[in-house]
Amino acid sequence: MQPHLRIARPVRDLARAKEMYSRGLGLEPLGEFADHEGFDGVMLGRKGGAYHFEFTRCREHRVAPTPTPEDLVVLYVPDSAEWERTCASVLAAGFKRVTSFNPYWETRGRTFEDPDGYRIVLQNADWSNA
Repeated sequence: MQPHLRIARPVRDLARAKEMYSRGLGLEPLGEFADHEGFDGVMLGRKGGAYHFEFTRCREHRVAPTPTPEDLVVLYVPDSAEWERTCASVLAAGFKRVTSFNPYWETRGRTFEDPDGYRIVLQNADWSNA
């Protein structure tokens, strides 16, 4: 069995998160829900992919996002042209470029932050556990 990873994050503006991650990373809605026990949410990913994001908003008790500069999602993009296009795409979608807290990520990657303070690193490398 191949596990599937869900990255769940509370956000202040569900529509904005959906738009930014869809436009910036080319993700598509895999599912949405409204007022499910007081929560609204959307799952974004790629059909058949090994991961997806879930963004939620609690209707009754607002949960303020509280990420730190080291709470990262790192996406490995080995093809240089695709990496450059993806970096441009996330900027155009509204992410801002930030300097990574850990200088390692500046060597072959770029770090971007969304309006809730969540960070993604686009690493221009292939990942291997070897």
